[in-house]
Amino acid sequence: MKAVSAVLLCALCLTGLQAQCPDPATLKDSSGAKLCARMFEDSNYYYDQSCGGSYLDIYPGDDFPLIPPAWNNRASSLVVSKFCSLTVWSRGKKQGKKRKFSSGTYYQLKEVGQGLFGNWNNDISGYYCVC
Repeated sequence: MKAVSAVLLCALCLTGLQAQCPDPATLKDSSGAKLCARMFEDSNYYYDQSCGGSYLDIYPGDDFPLIPPAWNNRASSLVVSKFCSLTVWSRGKKQGKKRKFSSGTYYQLKEVGQGLFGNWNNDISGYYCVC
């Protein structure tokens, strides 16, 4: 019975480690270069499990009026580095709704309003990032 309890406890502990958003103050790419922001394809009801799946690294000064096709309307959570801001658009070529995200962690873009009825979950088609 103790062995079963230990296995169950380990499984519960590992569940919380599935994904975790990086700290905005130390956001860097795999080679150690400072990032302006990072977009993630997954979010979760539980914040400590957000920032999962594939991600897109955004560097200071990146200006993409048309987001790479594989990322069009795909971001569900994001992190913006300290002293940086990420401006996004809901349509390509800097058209549609516009939102500026300041430094911080946005665990669920569905919680970030876009007009009266919309939200930013899976609705980013262009971006500009500055630090």
